[in-house]
Amino acid sequence: MQLIRALTHMTDQPHAANAFPSTLELTSELIGLPSITPDDAGCQQRLADILQANGFTTHALRFGEGAEQTDNLWATHGHGAPVLAMVGHTDVVPPGPIEQWHSDPFLAEQRDGLLFGRGAADMKSGVAAATLALTDYVRANPGHRGTVALLMTSDEEGPARHGVKAVMQWLSARDEKIDMALIGEPSSEHKLGDRIRVGRRGSMHVELRVIGIQGHVAYPEKAKNPIHLSGALITALAATTFDSGNAYFPPTSMQIYDIQSGAGANNVIPGSLLMKLNFRYGTASTAESLLAQVHACCDSLGLNVELSHRVAIRGRGLAAPQRQSSFPGRIASARARSRSRFRQRGDRRTACEHWSGVRTRARPWRT
Repeated sequence: MQLIRALTHMTDQPHAANAFPSTLELTSELIGLPSITPDDAGCQQRLADILQANGFTTHALRFGEGAEQTDNLWATHGHGAPVLAMVGHTDVVPPGPIEQWHSDPFLAEQRDGLLFGRGAADMKSGVAAATLALTDYVRANPGHRGTVALLMTSDEEGPARHGVKAVMQWLSARDEKIDMALIGEPSSEHKLGDRIRVGRRGSMHVELRVIGIQGHVAYPEKAKNPIHLSGALITALAATTFDSGNAYFPPTSMQIYDIQSGAGANNVIPGSLLMKLNFRYGTASTAESLLAQVHACCDSLGLNVELSHRVAIRGRGLAAPQRQSSFPGRIASARARSRSRFRQRGDRRTACEHWSGVRTRARPWRT
């Protein structure tokens, strides 16, 4: 509990007579490192330096090749079980057009009591708080029981193939096990800890190709423009209620995030259009049921389409009792006593949107 108190009482004051940065200072430093996924851009080395100065043993773990090369950090203090790990990621999503920002996305700026910069919320502030909470804890409790650890990856915002999954395999090969994990994602609503996350939604990517007929723009009657055909499809998909959610998960959301077409010339009607969609869904739907609804939209408009999909995140958590399945995109049911425990506490229950990488169960932590 002392570690949790250290995390929840982080201040903006420098640590140990300026020997270490404050949480605000470290967050600002990390924002200044343009760690666009999966490039860590030196964030983990900065964390490792701070942790090593406080007696932590650190391992820099690089997995993957080429564009998917991923940096991971595993740092520990203490020995044996139980092992409590603070988990997070140092990578951020691309900033988009820089000119649309009011300030440099990779230069932290304070305005009106808020901190602005790419990753300020997701999740470099959480990374800084977790790191400094660990250092505070081990300085106050040098002989603490068990092991406290920090696990960071630079591949949470991307494919997530060489991050936490790979580290877990590395730990397993060393016969090391994480007993508890605390993830510093920005998942609270109004104040720290006002939500209990009981699972995570599944994520499915769909590539939908609308097939037309290529032709010259001067003779549209001899062609079939897939861009024009896609207008009604976009409207239909955006208006579709894929499900209504349930007690544990919100309704499925669908977002179109990329559209590609064109024949490379300004006088040619293209022969096809590629539309990319993402679904975030709970236990009220399956990948199959969502794909069936997409097909139904296309069929209702008489469109010729090609469809492919990939389940990117396998959701887990509490599910409605009547909906149990082993399908990878589904979120597996949890035990009834877990559901009753949440009801008894009366806390707000929502599904967690992000990965955890480790399955944990709560137990008391004593120094």
